[in-house]
Amino acid sequence: MSIHVLPGQIAAAPVRAVLRPAPLRRFLARPVLNAPTLSQAGDSYWLAWLQAAMTLTLTMMIAAGFAAAIDEWTLASGTALALLTLTAATLSLGATTALIGLLASPMATVRPLPGWQPIGRTAVLLTMCGEEPSGPARMLSELAMDLERQGINHTTTLFVLSDTRDPDRIALEEETLAPLIDAGQIVYRRRTENTGRKPGNISDWLHSHGNRFDYMMTLDADSRMGASRIATMVERMERSPQTGLLQAGMRLVPAKSRFGKLQRLSARLMGPTFLTGFALWTGDAGNYWGHNALIRVKAFREAGHLPKLSGSAPFGGDILSHDFVEAALMRRAGWKIEIDAETRASAEDGPQTLAEFHKRDRRWCQGNLQHSRIIGMAGLHPISRMHMAVGIMGYAAGPIWLALVILLSAGLVPAASIWPLLAVVTLLLMPKVCGLLRNLGSTNSPRARKIMLRAATAELVMSSLLAPIVMIRHVLAVGSVLTGHDCGWKSTTGRRVNLPSGMLEAAGGIALVALVAVVNPDALLFMLPVAAPLLAAPILVPYLDRQHDVHI
Repeated sequence: MSIHVLPGQIAAAPVRAVLRPAPLRRFLARPVLNAPTLSQAGDSYWLAWLQAAMTLTLTMMIAAGFAAAIDEWTLASGTALALLTLTAATLSLGATTALIGLLASPMATVRPLPGWQPIGRTAVLLTMCGEEPSGPARMLSELAMDLERQGINHTTTLFVLSDTRDPDRIALEEETLAPLIDAGQIVYRRRTENTGRKPGNISDWLHSHGNRFDYMMTLDADSRMGASRIATMVERMERSPQTGLLQAGMRLVPAKSRFGKLQRLSARLMGPTFLTGFALWTGDAGNYWGHNALIRVKAFREAGHLPKLSGSAPFGGDILSHDFVEAALMRRAGWKIEIDAETRASAEDGPQTLAEFHKRDRRWCQGNLQHSRIIGMAGLHPISRMHMAVGIMGYAAGPIWLALVILLSAGLVPAASIWPLLAVVTLLLMPKVCGLLRNLGSTNSPRARKIMLRAATAELVMSSLLAPIVMIRHVLAVGSVLTGHDCGWKSTTGRRVNLPSGMLEAAGGIALVALVAVVNPDALLFMLPVAAPLLAAPILVPYLDRQHDVHI
């Protein structure tokens, strides 16, 4: 069974909301949580407390179980307990979020009535910095026509805000966008000085054009947004004057490589359930993911000014993961930050190769670790601090997992039971299980349910093989930031070291096996699920990077 066949088959079964098969269907047909009522009435605070209580309970149960299983307390045992507790807390948060999304009714979308027209004006801001322009140009052309069909083109203006510096790329960009500019479909502006990167580009636009607009929709060069979705989000914001930012859920566009298809399949299986739960319990203290979000210009101008961190990069200077911070600052100023969990007519491209994924992840790692200097800022909402803490843990988890594997495999933590570790694995699987249960309700067809189960099994196998590879890369990325390297690994000559695909991970696997073989050979079988994918990385990585003609 291969991952690139099943996702193509599953496309015939659209994901809907409630579980159909027999007793469980009847249970979930009466949702425990009514999503529209909670989000509209602002009653999500009690749900946030419930979420916190469930997360804390699960974390303490696993920590207590692990402590009880330890035969001898040493420095290594105490370290392992602390690391496991941190891991359990993060995984419990994800598991309970997915559970809330499973038990909730679908979040209803109130679409504008026929003939509705926006009161305010909206600017759609697409930012570019050297990307291939043909894709954005095609998307903008389609969006311009879509806005006209939707009847909101007179209140919506499309901007391209370019920070491209290379002369050849500038020429290609201007040539590609010229037909749209001549047709009056877009307004094109390229800065000569790209101070402040993307946030600086948007800030410059606010100074020069912001007075003319009430809302701005932020897009990246690889983003997609439909006019109907823009209209729905504008109408919702006009009904809620205190909403400062509305973040749309997103899908991934059809992929070209096996790795891209795996990402898209994972998002389709788990995304809707997780997003629903996340939108519910975060309430009006949601988050911003940098694009596909509608922002009230007034709110952003009042509160979205990014601080410049003292010192030099990687921990100082410009904030790379600016979106989390902008959302936190607006929430601190009293504006609501909400998440629209629906993914209709909102999408983005995902990395098609592991090299592209690691390159993007390295930048995100540095940006998220910078949040360690912001998380204690006075006046931030507790959930805003939680967003930053989870973002930091997203990358700290790699070194933590590796440290736990080494401590346990080396026999430094004598434990009488592996049940606490199995509980951690259960938490890790919970979002997948919740997503699968909800997606199985998409059809009454036994054949379609069988395809869904096969696809979910394939996703589980492939993501499990990929997890140790990502872990090693996160260890390297965190280590790079902590040792003062800014945005990428550099050799002593200043040139990037290029190794054959998967060799770096294989070297990590060899080192891990060698260590365990020397200090505790009996544990070789225990650490095989981690070591085997690393050793197979020179084969696995090229396999995942390879393009395939089945699109999902």
